[in-house]
Parts: sequence; C-alpha cells; structure tokens
Amino acid sequence: MSEQTDTPKYYDQRSVALRTTQSIYFVKEHDKVSMLGLLLNDYKKMQVVIVVRSKKKADALSAFLMSKEFNVTAVHGNHRQEQQQVAATKFNLGALNIIITTDMILKTLELENIKLVLSYDLPDMVEDYYNRLAFMKELGVGMALVSPEDEPLLSDIEYNMKKEIEEKVLEGFVASATPTHTEKTKKDRTKKPRHRKNKVKKEKDTL
Repeated sequence: MSEQTDTPKYYDQRSVALRTTQSIYFVKEHDKVSMLGLLLNDYKKMQVVIVVRSKKKADALSAFLMSKEFNVTAVHGNHRQEQQQVAATKFNLGALNIIITTDMILKTLELENIKLVLSYDLPDMVEDYYNRLAFMKELGVGMALVSPEDEPLLSDIEYNMKKEIEEKVLEGFVASATPTHTEKTKKDRTKKPRHRKNKVKKEKDTL
C-alpha cells in the first residue's frame, strides 16, 4: 500500500486569502457610512482594520466612528512615522481597537492580532486584496462593502480567486434614498455566478 501524503499548505498571499473566511455586503456608496457603523457594533472590543482609498476618507470615517464612541484612529501618509508607530503599538497592545488606513500605509504598520479586515473600498489591484487578508494570518475574517461602482473590482477579485465571496445582508440596515440620478442601479446577480459572468466578458474581449 502506498502511503498517503498530506496536501501541502501554501502560504503565498492568494492561498492565505482563499483559506480566510470572507463576506461582502452590497450597498450604495452614500450608505456605506451608516452600514459601517451598524456592522461594527459587534466588533467594538476586537482588533479591526478598515482599509480605504484616500486619506480624506480615512479622516472622515474616523471622525464619524469616534462620534459613535468607537476606539478608533486614522493612520495615513499625512502622519509622521512616529505617529504611525505609536498608533500601531497601541493597536498591538489592545489600547486601540480600530485603525483606518490605506493599502500603502497598512504594509508598513506591522499590526498584530487583527480579527477583522474590512474593505470599505475595494482595491484597484487584486494583489492588494490578498495582501489585506494575509495580514490577519488566518486569525480573523474579511469583509467588504461593495457599491455598484465597486462591482468591476469585485468581478476581477472573484475571477482571479475562481470563487464567489459569500454575500450577506446586514440585519437592521435600511437603505436611504439615492441622492442623485447618477448612481448606477444595482445589477441582477441571479442569472450567473459573478466570476462566471466576468469570465465570459473577458473571453469576448479577446475574440
């Protein structure tokens, strides 16, 4: 009889991401803030990293969450390296629960014991999505807020992963009216899996 060998466990960023529990919440861009506040109520005492696209957004979200009595700070390129290190140390010691930052700064912070990485904005590069999850070292969960504008980025991520991320609905969340006519209508996802639709599109583009 031949001996059975264990399936090798890979630790590249993509493999770690695939092993990490992930979920997405579809939401209009103007409702992301209110959904974030509601979503984080279950994580007030946990170590959370929220990743955004801009420094301005990091500051705005930090101010909003502070007004809701979350233990939070924004950390981005406008802060001196010493300030960034102080925030990271407080986070690692548990004296600070939530850091809001960008992909560029997140790579330098050396944060520990992260229990939730929340992608407020999806990254433009698929690799950055994997990197975000890998910082948790499979100890936490990944969540993402996905607006209609974010859906092409989600399609790229799912196509690359060859799997759909679980979609969840946040209990108690009520969407507000769309403020302008420019926001896109939410697409119908019942016909095909999201990554399958994107695969078909890519194949057509190459014909």
